[in-house]
Amino acid sequence: MLKRSYRIAAIALLTTGWSTLSLAHFPFVECRKAAVDIVCQGGFSDGSSVAGVTIDLISYDEDILASKTFDDQSTVHFTPHEGEFYILLDAGPGHTVEVDYQDVSD
Repeated sequence: MLKRSYRIAAIALLTTGWSTLSLAHFPFVECRKAAVDIVCQGGFSDGSSVAGVTIDLISYDEDILASKTFDDQSTVHFTPHEGEFYILLDAGPGHTVEVDYQDVSD
């Protein structure tokens, strides 16, 4: 009887642990150069939208050059910046993504 209780407890623990892991999600941002601007598409790994979340274009001197909000399609457009910069999505603790200017695809 005691072995059965341990087995049930172990199954419950494993099931709870796996369900907690399945709820975890992380943000992503992909940026590309378009004809006249930089277009960034974002989201969460669980399919959630980032609509309404702020994303910043920041110089290497830590000056915020532009601050935008993702639209309903989880897209944002930036005017290109001369020089070195990065794009930062900060959706809270553990939910940040940086895209360096060298990683903006053509």
